[in-house]
Amino acid sequence: MKSSTLIWVIVIIVIILLGGWYFFSHNPSSPAAQYTVNTSQSAANNAPAQQTSQGNPVLGSNNNATLGTYLVAANAMTLYKYTKDTNNVSNCTGQCAVMWPPYTVADQSNLSNVKPDVKGSVGTITRADGTLQVTYNGMPLYFYNKDAKPGDTTGQGVGGVWFVVAP
Repeated sequence: MKSSTLIWVIVIIVIILLGGWYFFSHNPSSPAAQYTVNTSQSAANNAPAQQTSQGNPVLGSNNNATLGTYLVAANAMTLYKYTKDTNNVSNCTGQCAVMWPPYTVADQSNLSNVKPDVKGSVGTITRADGTLQVTYNGMPLYFYNKDAKPGDTTGQGVGGVWFVVAP
């Protein structure tokens, strides 16, 4: 093959790759475009410590054949409820909150920014450490530190008290 032909083949491949990247990152229906978020990680357990929605929906949804539709945070990670919590009261503290990090926000400014299929009431409670934990219909929301990527639902049914949250 001539070197000029090889150069053209490489140029075409680069154009195709850049086009695919652009489409994926700018397509409103792609998960990457829907949930761009800054997160900080807890050094102790590498789980999301706080999510900042920065104009992105603070709550959205995902679904799978087994669980149906369930809530996700601004970073597209699955959210859970703890059946030992009561309305606007979190009973998950200490080691529990290490395994099940609360979904917290810096302030309440974006709480009304939710995906259209999320119909419930979104609010916050103030935890003992002063952070604002997001609630849905009064129930505090949590992540599971063993969920590694968006779409993971490994916390479903843990201990018979942790469950994904239906919108």
